[in-house]
Amino acid sequence: MLTGNTKPVISFITLLGTMLAMLWMTASQADDNLDQAIHNLQHEWGVIKYQTEQDKRQEHFKILAEQAHQVSEQFPDRAEPLVWEGIILSSYAGELRGLSKMKALSIVKQARNLLLQAEKIDPNALHGSVYTTLGSLHYQVPGWPLSFGSDKKAREYLEKALAINGDGIDPNYFYGDYLIKQHEYKEALAALNKALNAPPRIDRPVADAGRHKEIEEKIAEAKRHI
Repeated sequence: MLTGNTKPVISFITLLGTMLAMLWMTASQADDNLDQAIHNLQHEWGVIKYQTEQDKRQEHFKILAEQAHQVSEQFPDRAEPLVWEGIILSSYAGELRGLSKMKALSIVKQARNLLLQAEKIDPNALHGSVYTTLGSLHYQVPGWPLSFGSDKKAREYLEKALAINGDGIDPNYFYGDYLIKQHEYKEALAALNKALNAPPRIDRPVADAGRHKEIEEKIAEAKRHI
């Protein structure tokens, strides 16, 4: 039973409740904004990688990387923008040719550092994409002294990605591609078939269609060696 002058207490409780509701709404709106920004980056990445002429991809990826960096700065405490900034930078580096190869290695190192930063915030973000991307980088870039490439670390990262998202299209695809490069063709074929039969990502049809073509090419490559 309340006694004395209860109005100040009730007013304070009402004010506190209003403030908490406003904070929740603000956080919810921020999450919605982040989700939309990530969706936009994912979609544009798929369009550039799989539907854009090769001679135009470099410039488009460069612009998209700048947009991704803006999202990372807007949400500094979230892993997702850092992951996508890393993915886009890696794709941009992959499009550099000729004398730009040394620049590409510098960009890839930047991508790796962003991914390691994302790992510290949330290693499970985006279904383990931190580890999928780190793994793919480690087996595709040169080793010391040119860069940080390491087949051993690639396997470790890709197996971490599969522990988080064992049925996912990307971790199985990159693991299969990695195993081909290790001449483990039967194991590669198993991983690639799993990637081919992965559940579709309803919000990423462009990326899935492009990835399926890549998977089929890798399956054909693995079969040639069995």
